[in-house]
Amino acid sequence: MKLLSQNKLMSLLVLLVLITITSCNQEVKKENVKVVETSRTEYLPYYNEKSFTPNWIVPGSQEEKDFHTIPDFTLTNQLGETITQKTFDNKIYVTDFFFTVCPGICPQMADNMFKVQEAFKDDPNVVLLSHSVMPTSDTVDVLKKYAEDNGVIDNKWHLVTGDKKDIYSLGRDFYFVENDLGEEKTIDDFLHTENFLLIDSNKHIRGIYNGLNRSSIAQLITDIKTLKLE
Repeated sequence: MKLLSQNKLMSLLVLLVLITITSCNQEVKKENVKVVETSRTEYLPYYNEKSFTPNWIVPGSQEEKDFHTIPDFTLTNQLGETITQKTFDNKIYVTDFFFTVCPGICPQMADNMFKVQEAFKDDPNVVLLSHSVMPTSDTVDVLKKYAEDNGVIDNKWHLVTGDKKDIYSLGRDFYFVENDLGEEKTIDDFLHTENFLLIDSNKHIRGIYNGLNRSSIAQLITDIKTLKLE
């Protein structure tokens, strides 16, 4: 009888240990999910110049209303539709600069932009905007074929062409998409960058990300979710 009681006691102790370990593992898993799905701050910073020094501004404040925004533009997408800032009214968008015959970084950028598209495929308030830096050769028909080859969802992901001067000005003077600090460039200097920019529904820049880096793209997706909560 004493031996039987000791065996029962040992079984109970083993059972309690297993329950404790399982409970701890569940807590760790919950914590891991929380880290992935939320940004490191309550709201994202704002940016207004080439060094991308973060400005911590309270959303909805007068300071935010007076802060740098992306100006209006008129471009044409792969469907031959006119695209302006009105296209993005009340929407969050991710933007980049590419060209269809780029043999280097652009295919990987397209793959990563596709991942962002898939993450928000069913969310009409998150869209994508890719500017061609070779607009003369990247015609509507060329962009349409590129869109088909890269799984682009029309009206979710806009591939745009237009006046080269306008596109380069947007990239350098308003998105600050290049990282060449202190180096003045002209329209004759090719615009080529792997950066993705996150723009909020009020046309403010809220993040810059390496379009070739897996962890940077994961952070972009996380930051979009945070931005949606503002």
